[in-house]
Amino acid sequence: MHHKGSPADVIPLQYHAQMLLDDRRMGAFQAAIARVVRPGMHVLELGAGTGVLAHFAVVAGASSVIAVERELSVYQAASRALDAHGDDVTVVHADARAFTPPPVVDVVVCEMLHVGLLRERQVEVVGAFLSSYAGPPPVFLPCATIQAVQPVSQDFTFYGYTVAAPLFQDPSAAQPRTVALAPPSIFQSFFYGAGSLPSSCAADVRFEVERGGILNAVRMITKNLLTEEPTPVEWLMNYLVVPLPKPVEVDAGDTVRISFAYRPGDEIPELMSALHAEVLSPARAG
Repeated sequence: MHHKGSPADVIPLQYHAQMLLDDRRMGAFQAAIARVVRPGMHVLELGAGTGVLAHFAVVAGASSVIAVERELSVYQAASRALDAHGDDVTVVHADARAFTPPPVVDVVVCEMLHVGLLRERQVEVVGAFLSSYAGPPPVFLPCATIQAVQPVSQDFTFYGYTVAAPLFQDPSAAQPRTVALAPPSIFQSFFYGAGSLPSSCAADVRFEVERGGILNAVRMITKNLLTEEPTPVEWLMNYLVVPLPKPVEVDAGDTVRISFAYRPGDEIPELMSALHAEVLSPARAG
């Protein structure tokens, strides 16, 4: 999303419908909600979208479910769908960042997520909830986010036309256009209920190159833990390949530094402008 009040600060209904086709997302949330929500619990969903996660909470036996959605057409679609299913859900047309929660919330469901914690307002919305809620600590779903970055050589040529543009990738599919130059490295991890949420997504990571080539992009990897141990439910989001402003030639054995910093909710160009890569220790020099 963009900043509050900007014209594009919405996710249209058609994009929410696309989320329903993502089996990895839907299956993970259905399993996690069935595991976490127990009969008699009070569930609050912040950023309800089409209402399907609120529906899962009703099926799991929640005694009360409140679903908050700001975009009018999406709110209307969710209201109609939940009503048609006979689900007892209070659907609220409001900005989740400004919503005052009820006195007791057992489970907070918030899926306002984009790979890299870019664009969407997950951190801001959960932070607003934490600052306004004084009741007993709830369970957050997702409960944690883990972020990693990976140096890659990406083929950006299409039908003889080359353009370096951000690309999304299905993590379960082969990516013949992408050559991994080193394994991913985790640069950020945190729990939503820990009381301190990150104000930035920053990395300053060193990699030993395993395969030489042209380092012209990084792959952003975001995994969300929907439930904790002993048997966590995980949701690995689509990868995001982000081109470097200046490609770097690397050899196997080189030490490469990749760095960037942006705020959760920033747009992808903010990451692109902050992205930097350099060879610190060329293998050839030894």
